[in-house]
Amino acid sequence: MESFENKIAVVTGGGTGMGRELVLQLAKANCNVSMCDVIEDNMDQTMDLAASINPNVKITKHLCDVSIKDQVEEFRDDVLNEQQTDSINLLFNNAGIGGGQSFIKSDIEEWEKVFAVCWYGVYYCSRAFMEALINSEEGHLINTSSVNGFWASLGDGVPHTSYSAAKFAVKGFSEALLNDFKVNTPHLNVSLVMPGHIGTDISQNTGIILGKRPEDLDENELQLMKEGWMKAGAPIHNLSLEVFREAIIQRQDDFKNNALTSAQDAAKIILDGVKKNQWRILVGPDAEALDRRVRENPERAYDADFLPKREDNHFTDPFPEKN
Repeated sequence: MESFENKIAVVTGGGTGMGRELVLQLAKANCNVSMCDVIEDNMDQTMDLAASINPNVKITKHLCDVSIKDQVEEFRDDVLNEQQTDSINLLFNNAGIGGGQSFIKSDIEEWEKVFAVCWYGVYYCSRAFMEALINSEEGHLINTSSVNGFWASLGDGVPHTSYSAAKFAVKGFSEALLNDFKVNTPHLNVSLVMPGHIGTDISQNTGIILGKRPEDLDENELQLMKEGWMKAGAPIHNLSLEVFREAIIQRQDDFKNNALTSAQDAAKIILDGVKKNQWRILVGPDAEALDRRVRENPERAYDADFLPKREDNHFTDPFPEKN
């Protein structure tokens, strides 16, 4: 697909971050876009920005929780109705949240919600829009996994099970589709996107979706979170709970503002990869470096000293002070 002009794209999680940037860059490329999100105010901002970039393409917004099958099917029906078509050319399964760190300790409902959004969101949307993709003359399915789709960790001593399990599932599904498409739908392509640390609002949005914004946590919840951080090696023993709350909020801001790769640059890398029909798209220098490191020595991938010292690496370490 050398050009996105006059194509129809569907983007999940289009309200912020990489999803928003995909919508904006596709609009600039004269592509019609339908997006979904669970936070309408975010989509409204994306709509306004897209209209200012290119008022001549059709952009539609849809409230949809991609972890709920009925909502996804309604989303599909509304997209095809509003775009007045029975086909689409591009499906970006981009929506995701964090959380559910420990299979042992984390709340079961939170764990399953994270897994459902990050895995079933990809599955349900792929199922729902598959016929519309097949109906196109050329179509491309783009599934966002993560570096945590090949390295199930945030560093030694930091559980990261739900998100990682879901992202491994997305990776396996996407790779399996390479042969499936080749045999059964040769006019379709698939790309697997594996970002590293991208400057997005995923941390803030996760808190909103899971009902765990740091601003709203009570003292018991804060204390449990603080104990988890200390167990992982964070030097926060002397922080009061209110100072700890402020540290969490600051950390969310830092995650977005101090990333190696901006959401805008990430979206460009993804779209360039789609144009080149790359089935495997690593996003960010940290993703490329970590991919090499895991491939070179997979048996040591979960050793305590697997990551280099902080001053020598660009990997996302949630507690750099412990090194």
